[in-house]
Amino acid sequence: MDVPSRSRRALLGGLALLPLAGCARTLAAAEPVGGIRRFDAELDAIVDPSTPVEVLATGYRWAEGPVWVERGGYLLFSDVPGNIVHRWASGEGATPFLDPSGLAGPVPPTIREAGANGLAIDAAGRLIMADSGTRVIAAVDLATRAKTVLADRFEGKRFNSPNDVAIARSGAIYFTDPPYGLKDGDASPLRELDFSGVYRLDPDGRVTVLDRSHHRPNGIALSPDERTLYIALSDPERPEVLAYALDDRGMPAGVRRFRDMRAEHAAGEPGLPDGMKTDRAGRVFATGPGGVHVCSADGRLLGIIGTGKAVANCAFGEGGRSLFLASSDMLARVRLRR
Repeated sequence: MDVPSRSRRALLGGLALLPLAGCARTLAAAEPVGGIRRFDAELDAIVDPSTPVEVLATGYRWAEGPVWVERGGYLLFSDVPGNIVHRWASGEGATPFLDPSGLAGPVPPTIREAGANGLAIDAAGRLIMADSGTRVIAAVDLATRAKTVLADRFEGKRFNSPNDVAIARSGAIYFTDPPYGLKDGDASPLRELDFSGVYRLDPDGRVTVLDRSHHRPNGIALSPDERTLYIALSDPERPEVLAYALDDRGMPAGVRRFRDMRAEHAAGEPGLPDGMKTDRAGRVFATGPGGVHVCSADGRLLGIIGTGKAVANCAFGEGGRSLFLASSDMLARVRLRR
């Protein structure tokens, strides 16, 4: 559902007011928030349900796209409407890393979200970003912070506002392209494509559309064996996570519903299906109504890790011992058992 008078952020988080720019702050001591609900005993091998969810930093307009940078031991995450990628490290807190992260120069009123959104690190150590404001898939050299556009069009038409990315071992980049970054969404005069696509960008620069049928494709992730591609639908009418079977070429060969979040959405829990990650065992950590839905590889709900606010995305870090949560105006963390 596209509601021009209400931004996606209002739909996801129920946010009525946005903090003033420059109000982001790192907490001197981590403060607990939310909690963990256990639905299956398998969750105990992942996280102790009594483990606190800690707030690490606050004051963002909409935190998104966290990714752990192994070569350096720090986390990067986006404030999409704030147009900044922040860096967080233990003992240092959060500080701006890329400013602007997306669209440079004056932001026209036709752009709703000028910054980068989903982030990932490729095999070369580059930061790969879904640049919502510039409407491209880009690579950033973390040493020089120089940005290279990898793709900006499909069949000669500009993307809507790329949202999230997942990288295969081959170097192929899977990404989603809803119109959330455009002020008027589907009705934006800037829109050149008449659909919200799921795409694959090959290392040679070729862009292939994998699915053009969804209203709001959003988060995206690959299974560890790369035989399944997960897509989250941030659609109030269809709050689901889908699983696409991939063939030997990495192309879709079938699709099924992996997780239905209608019950949590109907109960009024904050958020919609958004970003997600998979672990080495194939479990899926999918954000949605109520927080991060921790699911077994076969789709069973093991537990929900929540902050009390909408969680937009998550990332593993600190040697796999932590799950970081980009949640509304905050960055949070929960310690994992493995």
